[in-house]
Amino acid sequence: MGGVNVLHYSHHSVGLGHLVRSLAIAEGLAQRFRVVICSGGPVPDGLRLPEGVELVQLSPIGAGPDGRLASLDPSVTLDQAWARRRARLLSLYAELQPVAVVVELFPFGRAKFAGELEPLLEMARRDARGVKVVSSVRDLLVTDKRDQVGHDDLAADRLRRYFDAVIVHADERFARLEDTFRPTRPAGVPTFYSGFVIPSGELRRSAPRTPPELIVSTGGGLTGGPLLRAAAGAHREVLAGHGFRTRLLTGPFLPRHEAAALEALAARSPGLSVERFVPDLASELTGAAASVSRCGYNTTLDLLRSAVPSVVVPYDEGRENEQSQRAQRLERLGAVHVLSSARLTPDRLGRAVLDAVARARSGVALDHGGVSRTAAVVADLVAGRPCVGAAA
Repeated sequence: MGGVNVLHYSHHSVGLGHLVRSLAIAEGLAQRFRVVICSGGPVPDGLRLPEGVELVQLSPIGAGPDGRLASLDPSVTLDQAWARRRARLLSLYAELQPVAVVVELFPFGRAKFAGELEPLLEMARRDARGVKVVSSVRDLLVTDKRDQVGHDDLAADRLRRYFDAVIVHADERFARLEDTFRPTRPAGVPTFYSGFVIPSGELRRSAPRTPPELIVSTGGGLTGGPLLRAAAGAHREVLAGHGFRTRLLTGPFLPRHEAAALEALAARSPGLSVERFVPDLASELTGAAASVSRCGYNTTLDLLRSAVPSVVVPYDEGRENEQSQRAQRLERLGAVHVLSSARLTPDRLGRAVLDAVARARSGVALDHGGVSRTAAVVADLVAGRPCVGAAA
């Protein structure tokens, strides 16, 4: 594998957001480098790889039925999967001899993956060629760890030890790293704001559909069952009476038995339909009367680009508060209506949709140049030039 290579590590355990963002970033990098992206989560059927990007599938690890990490290959134990992944990452580095390593989310998250990442980062640090190591991180981080200060201090220590730069994929007017990352001692690693990352492809706007249509989406869908069921109930109890059609997009990872139950319900509910997946949600939303969704990074950008009236029900299981923080910021900007999962009922959801459609929606102008700016920062780091834009 000759050439000027970039090794990009990405993992997704629950949704698809991390993979979608990583592929968009990899596509931008591929304009300047040969990019090999290592995916450590399940890859859905029909995934389109950007031109110039090669995907290496590591032994898949994800959330098991009890919520803990498990091997998703039944023929391989979790310990065997970890060992295979570590060996594959190291052998791939030796084969590629990359000029840069881009690591998605770590060390701000993915602490459970340190056992496979730290050997890779140690190899890069010992490389006499001066390989650049970059942490690629979304706009907001989870801030409700049991020992948040200890978590942030450990992340800062790993930044100092292994990384040359942090690229935050956000408009710094919307979110800055220090909003959700507060170690007791600065990491001392330059931070760059790329703007938000949007996958390539032109937004195809369509005329409003008749009858008015509500689109309900849950990203990958693994944890989407409660929201989809509530939306189906909202259709039957509230929205159908107001002339709405409702499309439930289950996502590829919704358990098959849950999807089958929704399909059976739709068969006896006029105006309610179920689909597994649409390839371009943002374009679909342009013709919709309203959207109901979670508030993940990629979904948020789809909502803002399409300018659809939106109700978001942030994912907040366990100690996850990243989506709730994003939703609150968007609500303050007038971009969405927030309904917490604790208050989620079919009636409340239906009424929230009607309210979102009736209200004037504020336009939100955010920097969406994350793909090209990320590639430019990595290229400048590799070349030893001052990076595009000033480090914050």
